[in-house]
Amino acid sequence: MSRSFGDTILIWALRACAAIAGAVVLLIGCFVLAESIPALASIGLTRFFSDASWHPTQGLYGLLPMLWGTLLATAGAVLLATPLGIAAGVFCNFYAPPPLAKIYRRILELLAGIPSVVYGFWGLMVLVPLIGRLQPPGPSLLAGILVLTLMTLPTIALTADAAIRSVPDDYRRAAAALGLSRFATVRRVILPVAKSGLLTGVILQVGRALGETMAILMVCGNQVQTPRSVFDPIRTLTANIALEMAYATGSHRGALFVSGLLLLGVIVCLVIVADRVAHRRVHV
Repeated sequence: MSRSFGDTILIWALRACAAIAGAVVLLIGCFVLAESIPALASIGLTRFFSDASWHPTQGLYGLLPMLWGTLLATAGAVLLATPLGIAAGVFCNFYAPPPLAKIYRRILELLAGIPSVVYGFWGLMVLVPLIGRLQPPGPSLLAGILVLTLMTLPTIALTADAAIRSVPDDYRRAAAALGLSRFATVRRVILPVAKSGLLTGVILQVGRALGETMAILMVCGNQVQTPRSVFDPIRTLTANIALEMAYATGSHRGALFVSGLLLLGVIVCLVIVADRVAHRRVHV
């Protein structure tokens, strides 16, 4: 089938947009790398993981406590939000009446569009005092986990809903013909078929949680330490960059770019995994 002139223009426009997006990401990566090289050369890569703490004015550049804080907050949010999000997708497609499911999806879309600073302000004013009553001081890893859970839940829920809806109706009809109950159909047929899309949603959720800054900065206490319990204050890599970049100079500034490079590397790995999962889903 021959393409029309309009289709050709659209294809080339989309290719140009994709090329521009890729170029912007590449330029950002090159800039962060270029700014990190002087610090890597003068400080050394190993010191970012072996120094006891983060005190650039005293020559200490340990990123490990903040890396642990970032990973623990992300992991906790993912563990809480993933089953809730998948359950929300199942509810919309199998248990909710169509009008209710439509309203529910609109609410999730609205929650996904709320700025992160609003979540952070709510967490600071409501969640942190509640945690402080349970176990002082209040700003803590637990507060960060709960706020990130609320922020990432709409992402995984909407992705799970789309993945479940993309399962062909023939699978549902075949399950009904075999006499499977609705729960058995969801557990044994729908979720296994949609697992690639669900995994992609989880990866996107992890990417958003890793890159979150303002909400985490407002509720986690911003103390550079490796948490020993969920009630300990923490500081994440993104919050550290936001707090110190305005006045950092010399090696201090370069070390902040190294932490940004570390985050960028993690995000790039997640994107690569998501791309492979998406291609595998297409070819299955």
